[in-house]
Amino acid sequence: MAVPFKNYFLVLLLLPNLQITGSWAQDSYSIANYNVFFDTPSNSGNLWEDRGPHLINLIRFHEMDIIGTREGLYSQVEDNSKDLNFPYIGVSKDSGKKEGEFCAVFYNPEKFQLLDKGTFWLSPSLEKPSKDRDAAINRICSWGKFETSEGDLFYVFNVHYDTLGQTASEESSKLLHEKITEINKEHLPCILTGDFYGDESKPAYQESNEEETLHNSKGNSLIPSHGGSRTFHPFNWDLLPEKRIDPVFVSSNFSDIRHANGTVNHCKKFPSNHFPVKLRPKIGKVL
Repeated sequence: MAVPFKNYFLVLLLLPNLQITGSWAQDSYSIANYNVFFDTPSNSGNLWEDRGPHLINLIRFHEMDIIGTREGLYSQVEDNSKDLNFPYIGVSKDSGKKEGEFCAVFYNPEKFQLLDKGTFWLSPSLEKPSKDRDAAINRICSWGKFETSEGDLFYVFNVHYDTLGQTASEESSKLLHEKITEINKEHLPCILTGDFYGDESKPAYQESNEEETLHNSKGNSLIPSHGGSRTFHPFNWDLLPEKRIDPVFVSSNFSDIRHANGTVNHCKKFPSNHFPVKLRPKIGKVL
């Protein structure tokens, strides 16, 4: 059965309404959402060879344990993996191999074990490179099932919506809900990172924040969120950030969430045209 678009964030995780009581098995981890912008020689003044080291140092300084990224080309993904010494999951959207942009998820191997992984395309032909209806290009979702050193299990889904196709975005939401429900049969905690090309003025955001099964982590931060409210900017120091399109959604079985937007720069240069969004949710079993 098709899911109405206005409810697409509400039903993404389809998790039970859990009452969180008691103590947790371990401290929080650092989860980040970061669109790194693809490497292109036409981006004069903001080339990857100049931006990349600052992006890596930012991740290191903030001790990000899992990073959901988008737009990185294979060379960028490999650079990040090597410099961080983090494995990653994901394949390219154009070929399912190395050609094109990735929705790569990097993770700290000292804190997490990868138990399962996968990628699907946001189209009716979800098992192979393809695009949906009015989408401008192929769009993709990569996911992983992780286990902490304390034995706690959770999922991370990382997605990139289309810039132009309204119908494609609506259908992507329905497909994403169906796939998350299909993959997460155990109703484990879920984190959804992504670039959704839509802000909180959309009905889907308003609907989702009224329910207890899925939360925009910014609105449910234990303490006031740190940093600015918008996440996208055009590499222009003289312009204010334009949009808030990189939310992180978490299921209701997370606790003590702390949220921040990383409005960072290096000598008036930015590591990416998106600011990273970071949160610290507790992941664990109720004791």
